[in-house]
Amino acid sequence: MRTTSTVFGKFTIVVAAFVGLLFATNGARAQSSSANELDIKPTTFDHDQAESAKTAYRHAHPANTAAGQELRARQTALRKPSKDSMPADDGGIVTYEGDLSNQGGEVVTTTVFHAIYMRVGGKCPIATCWGDPEGFLRDLGDSNFIHLADQYVGLHSSNRYTVGFHAKVNYTPPVVPLIDTDIQAVVHAVAMASGDTGYGHMYHVFLPPGQDECFDSTFTQCYSPNSPAVFFYCAYHSSVDFTDIGHVVYSVEPFQNVPGCQVEPGTPNGSLVDSTDNVLNHETFEAISDPDGTAWFNTTSLPLFGSEDGDECAFITFVGPNAYFNPPTFKINGHSYAVQSIYSNDVHACGTAP
Repeated sequence: MRTTSTVFGKFTIVVAAFVGLLFATNGARAQSSSANELDIKPTTFDHDQAESAKTAYRHAHPANTAAGQELRARQTALRKPSKDSMPADDGGIVTYEGDLSNQGGEVVTTTVFHAIYMRVGGKCPIATCWGDPEGFLRDLGDSNFIHLADQYVGLHSSNRYTVGFHAKVNYTPPVVPLIDTDIQAVVHAVAMASGDTGYGHMYHVFLPPGQDECFDSTFTQCYSPNSPAVFFYCAYHSSVDFTDIGHVVYSVEPFQNVPGCQVEPGTPNGSLVDSTDNVLNHETFEAISDPDGTAWFNTTSLPLFGSEDGDECAFITFVGPNAYFNPPTFKINGHSYAVQSIYSNDVHACGTAP
């Protein structure tokens, strides 16, 4: 049981968030609905494993809010930029401020994407709640666009990023937002059931409309559209080391079709689909080039210090008082999407093709 007192929105909530609302105490972990689908019910064992796990890295995609601007500054500070960490005199060699530097850590050279859909009471059809994230990931993996990542991972062959099974997690939400430990417990349950861990598998967790989520039980940095003071992020990618199943790479995509995370109106697939895919695209590229925060990020420009390949190209626009992501529209594997471009060291700019 997680007991806490916090201010969320306009109300002070004193609650006991019972683990049983989200996690079963016993029973079957997973049942296969088809060759490519798992029905998962995380257990208290999964939650215990999440509690004892070590979060290797977490990097958030700030929301277009005042709190999101603060998060950008915090994430820069976490990389600890200083005069000592900035480049020395380059001897006349041109330095491009946007270029990323390789810190020598692990990258994802090849992987299988798995979607995890969180559904309240088993409700929330994928198409209605999120569009077709797996369809986008298939197109991305078959496209020329994905080869922008080649320069960071050192491989150039095709068919390295594919889509595997997806999992459905039916749950009753607690009265407080979910936290990252809850997400890790879900990821643990799915990865343990499938046996798919390590850099060769990447889990994308999709939250339903209305489900808030925070980094931790202080509830001070959250996805929370109705509580602007703590509405810091739209999504994040992360990695975790479990004591039993090892290293797992995952991302969290709350519902994106809300002010602060939406793309500008008028995109080819509509706001729901393109808002979801835009952020999914951002997190996927960043998790490939910097899964643990030890590989590719900016160490060249102090204003951009710590930025990953998606951060530098997440442009926004204002329509009246509202801020929207403003991605280009282009074809990915023959289908039109409005998703952001990705920074390329090769051309020293944001691009949609290598």
